[in-house]
Amino acid sequence: MAIIITDECINCGACEPECPNTAIYEGADDWRYADGTDLEGNVVLPNGKEVDANEAQEPMSDEIYYIIPDKCTECKGFHEEPQCAAVCPVDCCVPDDDHVETDEVLLAKQAFMHKDA
Repeated sequence: MAIIITDECINCGACEPECPNTAIYEGADDWRYADGTDLEGNVVLPNGKEVDANEAQEPMSDEIYYIIPDKCTECKGFHEEPQCAAVCPVDCCVPDDDHVETDEVLLAKQAFMHKDA
């Protein structure tokens, strides 16, 4: 399952540099599938969605940090626990019940985004 940042976020930014998938962005910032991954050009994501990895995407929030569910692997393949949740001073990085995934799916997503990991 992906992690979500709740509206209790104080915009401290502690979570952003901890994400090994570059799935966390500051509010109002555009994002790309290519950011922090090995993805380039036109790709088909593990969920079947076709995207241009280099194309700027609209922010999911204009006010607080946010996490891209398609890029979040709960740090599987990198760490024992989600690093955003581990460093968040207000505990606003929590499991996203709208994006539940198995460990196998999360690891496959991690391998897809990071060919040499």
